[in-house]
Amino acid sequence: MSRVIGLTGDEAAAYAAKQSNVDVVAAYPITPQTIIVETFSEYVFNGEVHAEFICVESEHSAMSACIGASLAGARVFTATASQGLALMHEMLYIASGLRCPIVMAVANRALSAPINIHGDHSDMMGSRDSGWIQIYAENAQEAYDWIIQAFRIAEDHDVLLPVTVNLDGFILSHSLEGVEVQDDEEVSRFVSTRKPLFRVDPDRPITVGALCLTDYYFEVKRQQVEAFDKAFQVIEKVNKEYYELTGREYGTVDVYGVEDSEAAILCLGSTAGTAKAVAKNLRSKGRKVGVIKPWVYRPFPSEDLLEAVKGLKALAVLDRACSFGAPYGALCSDIASILYRNGSDLKIFNGIYGLGGRDITPSDIKVIFDEALEVARTGTVKEPIKFVGVRE
Repeated sequence: MSRVIGLTGDEAAAYAAKQSNVDVVAAYPITPQTIIVETFSEYVFNGEVHAEFICVESEHSAMSACIGASLAGARVFTATASQGLALMHEMLYIASGLRCPIVMAVANRALSAPINIHGDHSDMMGSRDSGWIQIYAENAQEAYDWIIQAFRIAEDHDVLLPVTVNLDGFILSHSLEGVEVQDDEEVSRFVSTRKPLFRVDPDRPITVGALCLTDYYFEVKRQQVEAFDKAFQVIEKVNKEYYELTGREYGTVDVYGVEDSEAAILCLGSTAGTAKAVAKNLRSKGRKVGVIKPWVYRPFPSEDLLEAVKGLKALAVLDRACSFGAPYGALCSDIASILYRNGSDLKIFNGIYGLGGRDITPSDIKVIFDEALEVARTGTVKEPIKFVGVRE
């Protein structure tokens, strides 16, 4: 059974964690994430969950505590944003290298300087190669659904990797939506309890985090690569079971209107919702445009994305972060790589948008669609990279 309740994106993340038999939450408050762990702490205080809530002195300490709890066999959840994620950076690599299946909600926010508390993807893009599975939610419903699924994905013995579920700061974290939630018992059965493959136990000692120099370090990293490859099958399996439970269907890539389109926009997170609304309006006027939204960014869903773009003539890839000194933003660079590798002649261009929380409007998106259709018509890209909505 399910019911619809009003939740912000942050509250939806906390509610999902509440239902997921979490053992330990260690966290430090930071805008716009604070509501997630604040809400969970209330669940602990009220006796609604039987979990340890650890208040720490920094985000670096929060992830350190999460790693220790995970190695001891606990199911672990945390949340952060922006500078907090940056402060965790050292520990992100340790969490993935030690194969700790931690789930973390990230309320994406710009990185300083200058100081900014609003949403863009700079924080997570700065950590994109830290060995965490990365999922991006379009709305509060998706944040709720993906966090529940993330525990199953992370803890699968073929994966054993930490997972971030990303939701755009303020745009999703503080916006109230109707979220369809499952009964506590249903979620509890779906996630079950963690069954660790190995754990730190004084009575059965093991070595954790041993020194690896030129002898075995390379092999350990290769094992992480192999776990990411296996994650595709696990994600598919978990998505299917979640659909059977809820009727809500997920995958690595979401598409709208691309089956007959000449041009499309590809983007992450909440922007996809606006792009779909604009595309719907344009399609009603006979313009063949669509939207592609990767739910999963790491592991990069190359095959599903190639399938999504195969009928297109032009693609606008939108990045909500700068890759300073690079030819494209991170998302566009990944798209360009898989197209080149597969000999595709699809014309692409990159739009950098929304930095520091600046709105991308339906008018902005219409202009991008217009440009993509022009590229489809002419076969010529005039601006390989452009800044959308920037003041000159």
